[in-house]
Amino acid sequence: MADTTQDVKKLSRSFARLVLLGAILVIGGVVGLIYTGVATLTSMLLFGWLLLIGGVVGLLNAVQWRKSNYFWLGVVVAALNIAAGVVVLRHPEGTAQTLTMFAALLFLTGGLFRLVGSVVVRGPQFGWTLVQGAFGLLLGILVLVDWPESSRYVLGVFFSLALLFDGLGLIAIGIGGRRVVSMVAEPENRPE
Repeated sequence: MADTTQDVKKLSRSFARLVLLGAILVIGGVVGLIYTGVATLTSMLLFGWLLLIGGVVGLLNAVQWRKSNYFWLGVVVAALNIAAGVVVLRHPEGTAQTLTMFAALLFLTGGLFRLVGSVVVRGPQFGWTLVQGAFGLLLGILVLVDWPESSRYVLGVFFSLALLFDGLGLIAIGIGGRRVVSMVAEPENRPE
């Protein structure tokens, strides 16, 4: 019995930590939506550091496997990651402009393909696919019309929305998990 009680309490604390982490992400997402310029710059700096650190780790890994057939491929990929990380860290605004242009072009092409595909195929999801295509096309046009000014906030908004929704998802999992644990636990084993 004592083992089960400890397991229930441990599991309940783990779900509480998920709720806490989710709340932190939600706060970060809301702050990012308020300060989109800072969120864009922060996301570019994080991206640059991730590329740089990933490149160094990849290089160390390649050196460790230097007798392998893929040694030079590992070195080249690591060097490209390091170079890209340095460029992103030295020019975060230019990187944001480039990635915003790339995102706008993805929205445009994705929206166009969905629009044309929905009209040509006329499948069971015709209406939804048509709406998705129109929305993607509109979003791409809106970003491009204001480019390069839009690069100051677009990526920050996307980054912040990702944090917000990831946080809300973790909160939902944590609360739901605690409820399931409390329903499954025997009455005397339920956490207080």
